[in-house]
Amino acid sequence: MIQIQAALFWAYAIGATFALSAGRQLQWWERSVHGEGVRTRSRAANPYLALTLLFAAVLMVPTGLFLLWQNPSWATMHVARGHDGIWAGFVLFYAGGIVVGALLGFLAAQALVLVGAGYWAYLQCVGGYFLLFGTLIHGWDGNGYRRMLTTNSAAYKDWPKDSVVNHVLDFLTSGTFLALLVLGAAVIGTMLLTEIGWLVEGWKLPGADEDRKVPRVVAVAIAGAGVHGLPFVGALGASVLMHLLGGPLGLALFAVLAGFALLARRSPVRWLYGLVGVPARHWKAGLDDPVLTSGRSG
Repeated sequence: MIQIQAALFWAYAIGATFALSAGRQLQWWERSVHGEGVRTRSRAANPYLALTLLFAAVLMVPTGLFLLWQNPSWATMHVARGHDGIWAGFVLFYAGGIVVGALLGFLAAQALVLVGAGYWAYLQCVGGYFLLFGTLIHGWDGNGYRRMLTTNSAAYKDWPKDSVVNHVLDFLTSGTFLALLVLGAAVIGTMLLTEIGWLVEGWKLPGADEDRKVPRVVAVAIAGAGVHGLPFVGALGASVLMHLLGGPLGLALFAVLAGFALLARRSPVRWLYGLVGVPARHWKAGLDDPVLTSGRSG
């Protein structure tokens, strides 16, 4: 339900975020299979992976194709003016790419969560959403926000001739924006409910209360700000720096600042991440714990 240049980044980010939200459940799933001695369940039977792919196939793909059909100019960031400018095979690759993107994001984050590298799984979410917002805000030519806030090629070309306020008002009163509101309520609403629901479900498992350092409501707020808010602020900041200093220098400066904020051992982002209670140990840790053993046998 967003412009196709950013859709694959969003799919990857959602897949990674779903896996991170269900991190504790994924570890328990791996332990339950391990406890059977011989693997009797396929990895494809993982319910969280199946639900992630179902979300991508049932909600993300149809809504994206609807907007591509309704307004191909806006959906392609005005690269194509109409249906005639879109190759039919591209639609097929787009539909399949959304599902594959969500799958890759989920598998990457799941692999990191299982080996105890939950923070690096979180960075998969941050990276995906940063590329999503960066495409929408800056784009490939610095005009991403213009392409997003105009509904047709003519309005995009005439952007300098009118005020930003008028362009925004035209977009907010358009049928494309109305479609985004309706479809977004379904897609984003389901996405947030799933992420929060899986987080809360994971906090009910043994050991979660010890890892989570703040009340659940606060933890949900921190998780939401870290996964969705931080990448948006980062993309906006990167775009501003690139406009002020030029592409290479602005991007280099942003990379240094982002590295300090995300990778430094005592960075505020790492500290906030540690409050949420996402597992930070290998899935085999505590495998001999009697509580875990009884949980598997039960």
